[in-house]
Amino acid sequence: MTVAALSNEGSKPAAAWGAVLSMALCVAMLIASEFMPVSLLTPMAEGLRATEGQTGQAISISGLFAVAASMAITTAAGTLNRKWVLVAMTAFMLVSLILVAVAPNFAVLMLGRALLGICIGGFWALATAVIMRLVPEAEVPRALALMYGGQAIAAAFAAPVGSYLCGIFGWRAVFWALTPIVAVNLVWHLIALPSLPARQRQDVRTMFGLLKRPYFLRGLIASMLSWGSAFTMFTYLRPFLEQVTGADVTTLSILLLALGCAGFVGTWGAGRFLSGSVAPLLKVPTLLMGGCTLGLMLLGSSVVAAGLFLALWGAMNTAMSVIWMTWMSRNVDDAPEAAGSLMVAAIQASILLGAVIGGLLLDGLSIFATFAGSVVLAAIGIAVIGDGRRLLKSK
Repeated sequence: MTVAALSNEGSKPAAAWGAVLSMALCVAMLIASEFMPVSLLTPMAEGLRATEGQTGQAISISGLFAVAASMAITTAAGTLNRKWVLVAMTAFMLVSLILVAVAPNFAVLMLGRALLGICIGGFWALATAVIMRLVPEAEVPRALALMYGGQAIAAAFAAPVGSYLCGIFGWRAVFWALTPIVAVNLVWHLIALPSLPARQRQDVRTMFGLLKRPYFLRGLIASMLSWGSAFTMFTYLRPFLEQVTGADVTTLSILLLALGCAGFVGTWGAGRFLSGSVAPLLKVPTLLMGGCTLGLMLLGSSVVAAGLFLALWGAMNTAMSVIWMTWMSRNVDDAPEAAGSLMVAAIQASILLGAVIGGLLLDGLSIFATFAGSVVLAAIGIAVIGDGRRLLKSK
């Protein structure tokens, strides 16, 4: 008992890797649920009698509610134990999947996606702060990489498997297939997550205080541009591969699998190379992902070239999450929940705007206009980041 008391005397318990793995599975399910419409965009549009641009808003509506939830969750949760907040968010995801799977019309689909948005915003607002409590400080980058390994798993298998199963059973069956996995994850949370009492109540003043820090505000803007660029392109990737690359269902699944599998390399590399300063790495994902999008515009008619560009894009997509959340954990460690809320709101807002702008460009002009918009956002993001040093707090 004495040893246990001494080990818990500090704010850091012994590393709870089982809980980290449970969160990694939740991340995988969140990513799969949020972005599954990307690989199912065409059949979903046909089934709901909507345009591809309109159906792409199924991603933007979840982003809209995620923005609201991420801003409200740390305040609304008050002194609630963070374990039970995470359990509730996972339960919302389960209900959302069922609603989408049975949706008889576009309105019900949007309702299910709105509920998913609440889950996304709530989970991500707390995720980094929770990870910082589950493992010692030196292990935080590795734990974040492990958690975002769930993103890599979803990117590797959700889209290609979803696309393949859709071709056989239809798009509704794909969402039904996710429900038992989320149910298992819910039980795992209950078992693996330790009690996480709220340490201090966050309020709106804390968030406004963070926005007054120039380095954090610059980082927030840069992250918005980075994710906005990524998802202006990624949301409408399937129409590009069908129209420009000429990919059939099998080829599409292979290309999406290449993109997803590369994500494992991205999380591994980010976790390995984040032992030093994070500043030089902040612009790397946006630079390379923007370059890949430009490469697709120029050489995307070749299946081989498209596969290579998508593999590099996939690696940088998962690395970007680990890099930016490590930046947050090191530079706003005095208010991680408030910072997490603002980061998630910024990222989800950029995903929302990326989906909306990309859809308007696709329906109004062409898929090339959508990809060009992505490249422009990437260029602006790189300019804001610079060498990354102005995004670090003063020592």
